[in-house]
Amino acid sequence: MMSLNPLRCLLLGGLVITAVLINSVALADEAPARLAVQADAQLDMVPDRARLSARLWERTPAVAVAAETDDTDPDALGQARDRLEQRAAELIRTLEEAGVARDDIHAGSLSVQPEYVAAPRNGGGDSETLQRTRIERPFQVRVDDLERLPLLLNALTTANVNAMDGIRYELSNRDAVVDEALVMALEKARHKAELMARTLGVTLGPVVAVNETHSPDYAPRMMAMSAGAREGTSQTEYRPGTITIEAGVSVSWAIEN
Repeated sequence: MMSLNPLRCLLLGGLVITAVLINSVALADEAPARLAVQADAQLDMVPDRARLSARLWERTPAVAVAAETDDTDPDALGQARDRLEQRAAELIRTLEEAGVARDDIHAGSLSVQPEYVAAPRNGGGDSETLQRTRIERPFQVRVDDLERLPLLLNALTTANVNAMDGIRYELSNRDAVVDEALVMALEKARHKAELMARTLGVTLGPVVAVNETHSPDYAPRMMAMSAGAREGTSQTEYRPGTITIEAGVSVSWAIEN
């Protein structure tokens, strides 16, 4: 195989270097200078709506677990369900009498689950396992007037709910507040970009790229029931606090000079 002439190799190498330099200049011309900033905004809003969560349940009598089957007596199960449905109807009536609209009361689906309990020990010191079935229905009550919370908690207590699971505070104008947080983040980004441009002595051109670094975050605020709330005392105070909505953006402007 013949070797390349040294002069020819030198010429070829020079052509390659020249091509690389030309491409680099072209790429530099195609990518104008940019000024990029990131900005975050935060809104702390006092909630104006709440949801109360409560549960009703009934149990079948506890019976010894048979070795060959663990099926629940259908008659006992039906009686427990009838009792639960009667109590649920009474709860809804109590809430309506307290001024809650039917559309603001949400009754969840029935859940059925077995429970196992230990029977008292016999004379030999042994104990057997007993089984019963628990039928449960959850309820949620929407409250648009937070001043009515004590009254509605008293109504739940009067209806003898088995558990009150807490209060979830919300915003009725959630979408508008989320939009406001995003606008604040964009305005903050523009302010930062203009400040940097003035300081550096350059002129901002058009926006060439914009992205959310994180979408506006909204989470309802949960508050557990206090002892006074579970007992329905009128002295209980409810302080919803604030709900924080955060938004973040990344924006790039072209630099014109």
